[in-house]
Amino acid sequence: MGDIPQSHPRRASLLARQRLVDAAAAGLLADSALIAHGRGEAFDYLLGERTSDSARLAILEVAARLLAAERPVISVNGNTVVLAGKAAIRIAASLSCPIEVNLYYRTPERIEKLLTGLEEMRAEVASEAPPNDGTQAQWADSVKAIQILGAESDGRIEGLEGPRALCSRIGIEAADTVLVPLEDGDRCEALMALGKQVLVVDLNPLSRTARRATITIVDEVSRALDLLSAALLTNPEPADFDNSANLRAALHVMAESAERL
Repeated sequence: MGDIPQSHPRRASLLARQRLVDAAAAGLLADSALIAHGRGEAFDYLLGERTSDSARLAILEVAARLLAAERPVISVNGNTVVLAGKAAIRIAASLSCPIEVNLYYRTPERIEKLLTGLEEMRAEVASEAPPNDGTQAQWADSVKAIQILGAESDGRIEGLEGPRALCSRIGIEAADTVLVPLEDGDRCEALMALGKQVLVVDLNPLSRTARRATITIVDEVSRALDLLSAALLTNPEPADFDNSANLRAALHVMAESAERL
C-alpha cells in the first residue's frame, strides 16, 4: 500500500487493514482473520467509524468491573495483538493482570510469533511516559511485570471440546473476570457458564457473543482499548448495567446511518 495522506478520511481504517495483511503474510494470523476483520469493518461503517455514546458508557463500566475484579485477565487473539496489542499491555499494566494469547485456530507457530510480538510491544510501552502521576521507572516496572501467557496450555475451559478449550491454568481458567476482545460465541457462553464476568469488544451487536456477554463494547477494538486504558485512570465504580439496552442503543446508532446519506 502506498503512502496514505493524513487528510484521507479513512486513513486509520486503511492502515489497520494493511497491518493485518502484513501480519497474515508473516504467519501471525489464521486464514479467516481478514474475513473477520472485513465483517467488523462493515459494522463500523454503520457506526460512522466513531465511538458512540453508548459504547463510551460501556467502556466506563468495563473499566469499573476490571478494577473491582479479584483475578482479571485479558484474553487476546491474533487480530487484537496486531491492532491493539500496545493498548492491551497498557491496560494490563494499570490492572497488574496477565495477558493470555488464546486462539480459536491454535498452532505452536502462531502462538510463538504472537508472544514474540507482544514482548516487542511490551518493550516499547515500557519506554513510554507514564499515564499517571508515577515516575517513568515505576511505569516501566509495571509493564515489565505483566505475565504474558499462552505458551503453556495447561488449563481448560470447561464446557468446550477440542483445541478451543485449551487455556492457561493461571490465566483464563483462574480468572473471575475476562476481557475478551473479538471472542467467539461458544467460548463466551462457556466462560459465562463458569460464573466469570465476560467483558467483550464486538462490532456486531447481534452476535451471540455480544448478546451473551456481561458487558459488550460495540466499537472497533483499537479505539475501544485506547479509551478503556484512559478510563481506568479515572477509577470508576461499578454500577447496574443493562447490556440489552446497551446493544439496542448501538443498533439505533447503526439504523441512523441511513440519515447520513
